[in-house]
Amino acid sequence: MKTILTSLAFALLVQTSMAQQGQPVYTVNPFPKTISVSGSAEMEIVPDEIYVQITLMEYQKKGESKKDLESIRAAFLAACRAIGIPDSLISIASYSGYNNYYELKKKKKGTDMLAQITYQVKFSSSRQMDELVEKLDDDATKNFQIVSTSHSKMPEFRKQLKIKAVQIAREKGLYLSEAIGEKLGEAITINEPAEWQPYFMSSAQSNMLMRDQASPESGSQIDFKKMKLRFEVNVVFALK
Repeated sequence: MKTILTSLAFALLVQTSMAQQGQPVYTVNPFPKTISVSGSAEMEIVPDEIYVQITLMEYQKKGESKKDLESIRAAFLAACRAIGIPDSLISIASYSGYNNYYELKKKKKGTDMLAQITYQVKFSSSRQMDELVEKLDDDATKNFQIVSTSHSKMPEFRKQLKIKAVQIAREKGLYLSEAIGEKLGEAITINEPAEWQPYFMSSAQSNMLMRDQASPESGSQIDFKKMKLRFEVNVVFALK
């Protein structure tokens, strides 16, 4: 009996020493049988956050005085407020035309440099965009470009789709395991792939031609195409 106890103590000492030296210690796999399944879910949404960059520039018609940038800016901001866009949704993206040295050189040649400013405006719908387009100064507006879009409930949509994707993965695991005479056990791992930000593109061209394509006379209303949001997860279940 003493010999057996001595042998067990020696074996335990060797195992502990191997673990301390960084050598592998073999353990029993608690999940010898597993099944890996994927689940995906998707939905279609129309964006309600549309970011547009609008470039305004000074201009001068033949025989008239120059339309300065300050008056153009004032008219633009007034037009935004008139359709319900507060100043908090408007920001300056770029500003050019007031390099003093360059302007001084140009004036010596008898010319004047035209200043310009680019605003970024957050719209809630394409209809709101159309309303602003109708109020813009065509001579001063040089660019009207959609730069990005999103939805105010995007985090909620992501959560709903991911939960649905996991539920679908479990449902798939249930009928696949039953097909081989097994029972689905607990979830071992849930792998959530990297997220991607969907980009929404208008069905209209994102420029000043929108006015011609959706004129009030035609009675048509160009809107954003619905965009699919899709999420996929991979889940590993134990079999029992």
